[in-house]
Amino acid sequence: MSEQPPETGPDGEPRLEPSTTPPSSTVPVLPDDPASQLVSPEGPPADPVGATPASPVGRLAATVERLSREVRAAQAEAEGRALIELAKGILVERLGCGPAQAARQLAELAEQAQLTPLEFAVDVINQAARDRMSEVTDAFLAATRAADGAEADSVAVRLRAAESGALAADDTQAVADALLEQALRPLGAVAVAIWAAGHDGSLTLAGSAGFSPAEATRWRYVPPDVATVARSGLTERAGQWITSLGKAGLPSIGLHQHPEGGRAALPAGVGGRIHGVLEIAWPTPLSKQPPQIVRQLEALAELCAHTLETYTLLQGPSHEPRLLPDAAELMDLADGLHDPALVLVPHLDGAGQLVDFRIQHVNSRFLDPAGRPRAMVSGALLLEAYPIAAGESELFQRVERVYATGEPFRARRMNLTALVDQVPLSAVADISISRHGSAVLFIWRIEDETARLASLLQHAQRLGRIGGFEQHVLTGEITWNGQLFDLFGRPQSSTPVPLEELPAHAHADDGVSIRRFLRTLLHQRRPASAAFRLQRPDGVTRHIRVVAEPVLDTDGRLLLVRGACQDISAQHWTEVALAATRDQLAHTEQQATERNRLALQLQHAIMPPTQAPLRVPDLQVAVRYRPAETEQLVGGDWYDAVVLPSRMVLLCVGDVAGHGIEAATSMVVLRNALRGLAVTGAGPGQLLSWLNIVAHNLTGGITATAVCGLYDPERRTLRWARAGHLPPVLVRDREAAPLPLVKGMLLGVLPEVTYEEEELQLNGEDTLLMYTDGLIERRDRSVEESLTHLLTAARAAPTTLDQQLDRLLTYSRSDTDDDTCIVGIRVG
Repeated sequence: MSEQPPETGPDGEPRLEPSTTPPSSTVPVLPDDPASQLVSPEGPPADPVGATPASPVGRLAATVERLSREVRAAQAEAEGRALIELAKGILVERLGCGPAQAARQLAELAEQAQLTPLEFAVDVINQAARDRMSEVTDAFLAATRAADGAEADSVAVRLRAAESGALAADDTQAVADALLEQALRPLGAVAVAIWAAGHDGSLTLAGSAGFSPAEATRWRYVPPDVATVARSGLTERAGQWITSLGKAGLPSIGLHQHPEGGRAALPAGVGGRIHGVLEIAWPTPLSKQPPQIVRQLEALAELCAHTLETYTLLQGPSHEPRLLPDAAELMDLADGLHDPALVLVPHLDGAGQLVDFRIQHVNSRFLDPAGRPRAMVSGALLLEAYPIAAGESELFQRVERVYATGEPFRARRMNLTALVDQVPLSAVADISISRHGSAVLFIWRIEDETARLASLLQHAQRLGRIGGFEQHVLTGEITWNGQLFDLFGRPQSSTPVPLEELPAHAHADDGVSIRRFLRTLLHQRRPASAAFRLQRPDGVTRHIRVVAEPVLDTDGRLLLVRGACQDISAQHWTEVALAATRDQLAHTEQQATERNRLALQLQHAIMPPTQAPLRVPDLQVAVRYRPAETEQLVGGDWYDAVVLPSRMVLLCVGDVAGHGIEAATSMVVLRNALRGLAVTGAGPGQLLSWLNIVAHNLTGGITATAVCGLYDPERRTLRWARAGHLPPVLVRDREAAPLPLVKGMLLGVLPEVTYEEEELQLNGEDTLLMYTDGLIERRDRSVEESLTHLLTAARAAPTTLDQQLDRLLTYSRSDTDDDTCIVGIRVG
């Protein structure tokens, strides 16, 4: 490095320099040196592993580190010198003096303010500029000056130094380097990426720092609609702040280098238009940043926007610049459209902020809803011409977003409202908004009622699989719509099939019906219809229904025939399936009826509704059986009352679980088994134990309930036992009560069960009733409530036992449609 001679002004006096210390092998960093404000102090370099300071490798590493510090210090000094020169220029303009006097004035004022020349130069620039950078600096200084004055001063220097480096940079890559080194590393950031937004929503990596070259190459282009951290910053006006990149789940450049680090993606916009995104990476999770830091980064993003304004996107392998049409070319494009279109250009206020869009051009198809001529609308501001655009439809916000991001907006059936004499008029239209260069093209298509009905008809034909045709009899011209070509399996470029040739395309068995259809239509000139099987060229057979009508001229002559064909294949096969199902159901119903008839006959043969009275001294016996009201519910209720060889009387009722032929046959097995076992002279408990073995092993695993009693006429005693059945009811002296329960499990549950039995002494005129649950069971009542009703009915005893049983059946409140058995005895 060689020493540069000091610069001199027009009067020959030397211009004030930040530092007059000549470069040497080591550059001292003085308090008033610009480099001291831009380069953070660094300790001595660490020795390479395995190298001592005296070794050749150690001396080489020290030399490389020293040269690196010198380069950084030289860069910082140059940037600081640029800021001082800018401040001197401001003093020359403000004080009307020469450069030398401005240099002396700057030095004196800095000394009086007890600031370094670089810090004072930044203050002068901020006061003169009053831009976003100065606002951010003032806010930060106000918040931090009291806490740490040195840190507050360095923030202003860093921001202006970053701005100076960005403005002096030749490309966005240099801008990224300047931002990282001057402004972002002091904030803990390790990398930065500057993304340029394309008009199609794509992102191009315009510059990066802190990422490896391979990573930057891999991320040089992001296609539209790909969700990344940068794209989220492009769509969020306030930017995207991500605490941890790994938890966010969004891909981004440098993800493998800092997977758990924080990210910030800020939109780089100026004048209401977003040119790209500034993405900043931290090595560790990012905590919530104070407002002062957020405003600093937003100012840096705006600085990037000024650079991206002049950035030329590269496209394709040839890297030719993408040419964007200007407003004049866009006007020519709008004039060639068949829909109304507006060309809009941004309208900025004095501060450079977007406030509205000016209608630069309206095409020839434009019709103003208020009836104003095109000349009155062209040149007006959008919100002045159509103020409701900023209302509920958010139309203005859509245009503003398209201009800012470059992403086109399209919507169907959007409601557009315009004020006509202070009366809002609405219309439904399809909208298209796109950005082209610095202008916006706004196209809309008002929904036409005729087009809407035609579209509705087309969809109805498609859903109903209906195709239309028209055939001129005189000219032979035939017209088919697209759906009819699809039904016939023919390409739309083929020739339609005349009606006269329709039999050749149908199944041979359908020729008679088609010829009858043609005779009625063409000769009798009356509307006709027919159904036939169409043989398509692809070998598929479709069931078609054709309906047609003749169109006659004023003289009654046939002019043309028009009609429609409908594919009824699905309906046909549905009807076939329904017919087969009906046949199957009829067969199944017939079988079920026959089974129920046989079961009912079997049941009535074994248990008639009444039976001949038993002849037992001093004992009346009566039985009643009421079958289920529904034939399909043939049940398994049974009863028996028989005099045994021992002169004892066997009394029992039972109920097999379930209905149908299986329940009826199981009932027969249990009834006959009990009658056969009873001749052994065993008691009722033992009889039920044996009957349980039969139910468990010999009837296919059925379950049943039963109550069994043996009446001794000589002693007037009744020994009885129960297997899960309701206990008998004793009516004595016009009082009715159920007998106390004895233990007994259902029949067929366990292979071996012991049943308890009790003995009851009966008196003259006592009545005992055994019954099945079909007599009392109700769906909406408990068993206790139903039993109470039975006891009430049993107290009013008529003259004879038969009348009493008939009364119980008549006044039964059961609603389960189950069959019912009653066995009654009366002593004396």
